[in-house]
Amino acid sequence: MIKSLLLSFFTFLSVLHLAQTYEIQYTGSYNGKIQPNQNSVIVWVNETENYILNSKIKDQKNEYPFEISKIEKPSNTIISYGFLKPGEIISTSDAQSIGKQSFEFTDKTKKILGYNCKQAVTKINSNTIEIWYTNDLNLKGGPSSLGQNLGLVLEIERNGNSATTATSLKKIKKSGIENIINKPTTTTDLLSYKDLLWKSRFTTLKVFENEIINFSDQSKSDENIKRFANGTIILKKIKFPEISQGENIFIELKQQSNGDAYDRTGTVFFIPENKSQSFFDGLEQGVKTLPAYENGNGKQYFGVISTENYQPTVELMRFFTAFGINKFNNLELKDKTWQTVSPFRQDITELKPSLSGKEIWVGTFIGNYDKGGHKVSLDITIHNSDQIVHTNKKVIPLFNTTNIMEMAGQDYATMFDNDKGILVEFNLEKDLKNAQLRYITTGHGGWENGDEFIPKENSIFLDEKKIFSFTPWRTDCGSYRLYNPASGNFPDGLSSSDLSRSNWCPGTITNPNYIQLGDLKAGKHTIQVKIPQGKPEGTSFSAWNISGVLLGSE
Repeated sequence: MIKSLLLSFFTFLSVLHLAQTYEIQYTGSYNGKIQPNQNSVIVWVNETENYILNSKIKDQKNEYPFEISKIEKPSNTIISYGFLKPGEIISTSDAQSIGKQSFEFTDKTKKILGYNCKQAVTKINSNTIEIWYTNDLNLKGGPSSLGQNLGLVLEIERNGNSATTATSLKKIKKSGIENIINKPTTTTDLLSYKDLLWKSRFTTLKVFENEIINFSDQSKSDENIKRFANGTIILKKIKFPEISQGENIFIELKQQSNGDAYDRTGTVFFIPENKSQSFFDGLEQGVKTLPAYENGNGKQYFGVISTENYQPTVELMRFFTAFGINKFNNLELKDKTWQTVSPFRQDITELKPSLSGKEIWVGTFIGNYDKGGHKVSLDITIHNSDQIVHTNKKVIPLFNTTNIMEMAGQDYATMFDNDKGILVEFNLEKDLKNAQLRYITTGHGGWENGDEFIPKENSIFLDEKKIFSFTPWRTDCGSYRLYNPASGNFPDGLSSSDLSRSNWCPGTITNPNYIQLGDLKAGKHTIQVKIPQGKPEGTSFSAWNISGVLLGSE
């Protein structure tokens, strides 16, 4: 009887010992300096399991999404919990990572919080990681998955300058983890978990998903997507949330050939509807219902410049399709493994004032005359960020000469064939501070003497005074050969997609130029662009697709 009681007593003590939990708080530093106002790492450790979180999560004050890691012992299985939003928790398990860690052990020692620590060193992605761990407590754990099998990790230092160091260690009766992980979780595989957690960190506006842009009289609008110009233009109404000063906006388009083998001009744009007339009216009623611009050459160019009652489309991104990507990957060449999709991604945060809280038509155009055409997917993502680059409060559309309605009768931008070029008058109701012209330009004319292959200076005039000039030119087109399976190959050993061009390459984006204009006073102003456009040869002609938006603050 006495032996039985003693056995029960020692078993009770053993359970108490196993249940004993330590709380370790870790503080980050850089080059020995403690980072102020930091969200400290918190680790709860006992002999059966560890939890890695942070002080805000512990106090249940953390913003979503956030993550907690659990290490189960003795299997060293990592259970990750991703809190995507209130009531939505996902989890995954990894029984391999800790066991695959390898270390070089040194003779170096030091004391942290009074405990004797040894050093182990490893390398991760070219970073040298020093692990300082102690065996004094007969516990294993740490502020990350690294070194969980060595002992109790009290410091991790990366590249000799960035450190996470234990600053307090105490016994606690209860961690309170059950108050945090207190709802059912959805279990998924490791890659899906990482993907869902990553995507929960930003807002995604789905615009198009595998939509066809082609040339066909069979292309019809439906309840979600409108199609114009025989299917070469697709449009969708998108509602943007209110976007704060500290958020960045990115646009991402993925493109594949669905039958068209050629490099084509593409653009993602939105339609301003602040005036009595808009580009959307032209789509529905015909391009010739839009305001006409004349430069004196006898032609009329509809819908390309801002007027008192009209604003042209605002170009979010100018891109160029590759030669037949994906559809023509069967055209084999030795040592060439073709890419299957052209990814285009661009920061458009400077256009935030015209997007935030608005419901607007967002569209994509690819100029082509192919029934198969192209397949595109388009997302717009909004990200919280500490990096504030653009502080402008105004976005004023001025001009866009890209003939988006090419297949509905809109003429090519050949208005640079005389000295007038393109001239826009605009009126500022208030002073505009730190004004910039967001300017996108590409030259076209696809024969030997066409402006696509001849460098031409672009000159910008503000109120009749030349303020900026440059020659837009790309020499890196050969870098994108693997995106261009149908590119023609020439006797000189070059491919068509290799050739340098007037600010574009097949399969790339054309970046905007940001031209400083200074402070502009309220009242009337003019912006003029002059380009020495090449003369026609037979049926061949040159053209320049340019777009300009005025940015600034009042």
